[in-house]
Amino acid sequence: MKSSAVTLDDVARQAGVSYQTVSRVINQAPHVSAKTRQRVEAAMAALNYVPNRVAQQLAGKRTQVLGLATSSLALHAPSQIAAAIEQRAGEAGYSLVMAMVRGSGPNACRQALQELRAQRVDGVLINAPLSSHDAAALAEAAGAWPLLFLDTDPGGAVPSVLFDPAEGARCGAHHLLQHGHRQIALLAGEAHSISAQLRLQGWRETLADAGLEPVAVQYGDWSAAEGYRQTQHLLAAGTPFSAMLVANDQMALGVVRALHEAGRQIPQQVSVVGYDDTADSAFFYPPLTTVRQDFKVLGAQAVDTLLAGIDGGMRSQVLPVTLVARGTTGRCR
Repeated sequence: MKSSAVTLDDVARQAGVSYQTVSRVINQAPHVSAKTRQRVEAAMAALNYVPNRVAQQLAGKRTQVLGLATSSLALHAPSQIAAAIEQRAGEAGYSLVMAMVRGSGPNACRQALQELRAQRVDGVLINAPLSSHDAAALAEAAGAWPLLFLDTDPGGAVPSVLFDPAEGARCGAHHLLQHGHRQIALLAGEAHSISAQLRLQGWRETLADAGLEPVAVQYGDWSAAEGYRQTQHLLAAGTPFSAMLVANDQMALGVVRALHEAGRQIPQQVSVVGYDDTADSAFFYPPLTTVRQDFKVLGAQAVDTLLAGIDGGMRSQVLPVTLVARGTTGRCR
């Protein structure tokens, strides 16, 4: 039987249950026994039955689809977060559709949200940098439509699941201070990014507590190419530094290459600390010391929190970060 011709009545007859029971299984309603659910799902598989999402939308029912508004997936962290979200959504019986946030700021996010609203998703995860004010404005405009933010200020009023960027920055800075470094350069992310701002703030505060100021502060666009360029500028300026704190691992890759080309030994002459612990970071040469954010945990917690919000309430979470010491840091000589 072709799936286009299969109806709920067909599935009900195949499974030996009522039409209403099949409907409850499709909509993941409670109070259906595991045995009955398995029998209905087996009947659906045997008949190649596919639920009609359009009909569900028109009826005002849940679509079992979540939305993700995300920054560029060309960057490692957003792509890993998206993969983790998609995996957890699938485990929970949901599909995921994505809309790219092209540009920065609330207007870019609004356009992505409009795309997702047109697809009638049940709720949206937003992984794009937003200030507390801008995030609150988007949440207010959404009304009862659940939004969960993954890249905003941890102290904001909107529902969020995120890592504390200031705490992560302090981990990296403390590690260098404990190794005796006093001439530390900073390579921050994009100036408009709230995460970049908070990481930079954490670095500055930690150095200030030790009676130090950074020997240089530069900004990059999160790419390896920009890490390479900014390090070249720093070397050409003759700025003395024994260590660099870098706002993400991709830029750190460019930093490491520029130092190698300049004949600076890592970590004997310069130590480097990245941020994220992406999948490739352990395979840099030397392997990269970095601040670990567990993107799989973030993806799972974000989906679980949003699903709870769809059912009536969301609680914000701040997830822990850890320092992973590898081969790019050592004692200051």
